[in-house]
Amino acid sequence: MMFQPDIETLPREELEKLQLRRLQALCRKLYANVPFYRRRFEERGITPDHIKTLRDIRLLPFTEKQDLRNNFPFGLFAMPKENIVRLHASSGTTGKATVVGYTRRDIDNWSDCVARGLAMAGLTSSDFIHVAFGYGLFTGGLGAHYGAERLGATAIPASGGSTKRQAQLIRDFGATGICCTPSYALHLYDAAVEQGIDFRELPLRVGVFGAEPWTEEMRRDVEQKMGITAIDIYGLSEVMGPGVAVECATGRNGLHVQEDHFLAEIIDPDTGEILPEGESGELVLTTLTKEGIPLLRYRTRDITSLSCTPCSCGRTFARLKRFTGRTDDMLIIRGVNVYPSQIEAILLETEGLSPHYQIIVDREGTLDSVEVQVEVSGANFSDTVRDLQKREQMVQKNIKEFLGVSTKVRLVEARTIDRSEGKAVRVLDKRKLKA
Repeated sequence: MMFQPDIETLPREELEKLQLRRLQALCRKLYANVPFYRRRFEERGITPDHIKTLRDIRLLPFTEKQDLRNNFPFGLFAMPKENIVRLHASSGTTGKATVVGYTRRDIDNWSDCVARGLAMAGLTSSDFIHVAFGYGLFTGGLGAHYGAERLGATAIPASGGSTKRQAQLIRDFGATGICCTPSYALHLYDAAVEQGIDFRELPLRVGVFGAEPWTEEMRRDVEQKMGITAIDIYGLSEVMGPGVAVECATGRNGLHVQEDHFLAEIIDPDTGEILPEGESGELVLTTLTKEGIPLLRYRTRDITSLSCTPCSCGRTFARLKRFTGRTDDMLIIRGVNVYPSQIEAILLETEGLSPHYQIIVDREGTLDSVEVQVEVSGANFSDTVRDLQKREQMVQKNIKEFLGVSTKVRLVEARTIDRSEGKAVRVLDKRKLKA
């Protein structure tokens, strides 16, 4: 099923013509209405008239998260405040919050994007969708909620927290779809098991998961435990929220970018040069239709690649391959680049380990040290100390062989690693605390 088939199946040539018209209009709007961008254009010696083809996007300046913080709260808004109908903001844990404003049309476009994504996942107007993303300033909850309603489905605004109660509601209301982080889905599963609820015996059939990195191993774990099809959704508050790109249940081979609203590039994170199709690099997004706070060439810091190869679902939108990490959560351990998702993949390939883990990075003298704490599934923690030590050594050996970095692996009892109602906290870097 497609929510807007006329748009989702546009021939590439027509789609690119639409993107160019919208990019040119966006440049004129930013040049006229946002002093920040006008200065950036002038610094580069260009005007909107220089954008004659999509390739000319390379002439335009990048936008970074720090630019939003430097212009806190409303310095990058392109519309008068009276036209803004909603504000969202990041948590601001590493500095000032990034504030995003939406016009009525922005909300409508966002709802369409999420509705398309839910339809890609196989959900319809007949479904009951349990939304366990957080509501409030975080974009996840309201984004998924409005998208479910736009699809014509029944939205269940559960938000985060009260996990045991949520497991009961999924059973009692007969939810057929769920939207949340993948780690919270597993948290819900644990809470359900404690109460004798088997998700596999319920009508629940589709999970749309995002807001944190997850691996194919984690997908298989969620699907097996919950008896559902697990679909990846991508978004970020600065650009819109969830729904920027979504997997289709047909192909499940990359996330379709909503290309009529977002122009995607893959760049070399060090040089800023645009990379050819298929090469891995940093995802950069331009908001082609945003009115409240449009962004030119926003550097997401997410690492992926882009493919325009036709998909079996019939959609013509380009696809992002599964994200392998971020340029700013990459750990450098004694000169070795390591992504948490790489360690997660190794852990989940090891029998008897759960998907709940934490990576603790510290500095001992002048050398970095890494300890990986991972929970052992309940049935396996009764093994002898010798058996547990063998398993620890095996995981340490696998991490060393595949990633080239030495770690200490410590197996801990089930439910001893803190659970999160939102994004899982996978890395504790104590080196930053000592800096």
